[in-house]
Amino acid sequence: MLATGGCGPHLPVLDRATRRDGRRHRDGLARGRARVEHGDDAVPPDLPLQSGGQELPDHRGGARRRRTLINPTTGKRFMTYYDPVRMELAPRDIVARAIDAEIKRYGLDYVHLDISHMPADFIRHHFPNIHEKLLTVGIDMTTQPIPVVPAQHYTCGGIVVDEHGKTDLPGLYAAGECTESGLHGANRLASNSLLECFVFGEAAADSIAADWDSLPPPPPIRPWDESRVTDSDEEVVIKQTWTEIRRFMWNYVGIVRTTKRLERAQHRIAMLNEEVAEYYQHFRVTPDLIELRNLLQTAELIVRSALHRHESRGLHYTLDYPQMLPEAVDTVLTP
Repeated sequence: MLATGGCGPHLPVLDRATRRDGRRHRDGLARGRARVEHGDDAVPPDLPLQSGGQELPDHRGGARRRRTLINPTTGKRFMTYYDPVRMELAPRDIVARAIDAEIKRYGLDYVHLDISHMPADFIRHHFPNIHEKLLTVGIDMTTQPIPVVPAQHYTCGGIVVDEHGKTDLPGLYAAGECTESGLHGANRLASNSLLECFVFGEAAADSIAADWDSLPPPPPIRPWDESRVTDSDEEVVIKQTWTEIRRFMWNYVGIVRTTKRLERAQHRIAMLNEEVAEYYQHFRVTPDLIELRNLLQTAELIVRSALHRHESRGLHYTLDYPQMLPEAVDTVLTP
């Protein structure tokens, strides 16, 4: 049973939950890599806003209706240029692309989210944790705008499962964020993540219990032989490779994509796969090394899937194919 979460740590800016649970998040997708179909990995993670290590209430009803997004250079509310009817109430993919465009156009490190026009008591009552956190970094959100950037939050797409949580590999089940359940599509649908975890988790448990007597026995595990490897004397290689993956995935496979950027990322992944494979063959296995291999595999799945999709839909937006095709078709990678 794979219930490991998504694959957020391939990006440099993560929400609090993804940072806390980071080690396991991409491992389920990677473990299902060789033998299991993956669906819609082209879609990047859902992107809420973050400041000071805290996910902000940009899409929780109260704040979303009352917030404004400001370009700190121009002082203007910029959503009027991107979605003048819905403004900050536009879907997350549109808001994230607007922020990305403003940051790149003006060379910004962040934009401002402002809710200071609301009464101070209202802000402290509705958002006590965020208010308290921001005070520790010198920002009083009752009187000041908050510097924010898009941050990774939830993965749309993953291991293909049926309504019982079954994959196409007999005896292997999956549930939750690591799956392609069909509950989200190309944009995360908020509370559907609860369905993906609880409903599919229970459905998988019921299916396993019903089929228990007919499930194949687990294959024998071969003894681990590390007689021909040594302890690594260059752990910096792992750290450097990790940093490189996160940086080019953000720059080449981030909010706005192009075919050329995706191909550059694919080329870098191929080179790093060779380097990591050589490292793996010569040095003793560590959790960091296994995690790095999994990180590369999930990055490869995302890039391959994105190159297959010749349209823009939801969170997947490419300048080379800016229009949405008339019919929605899943992108499925088979082993």
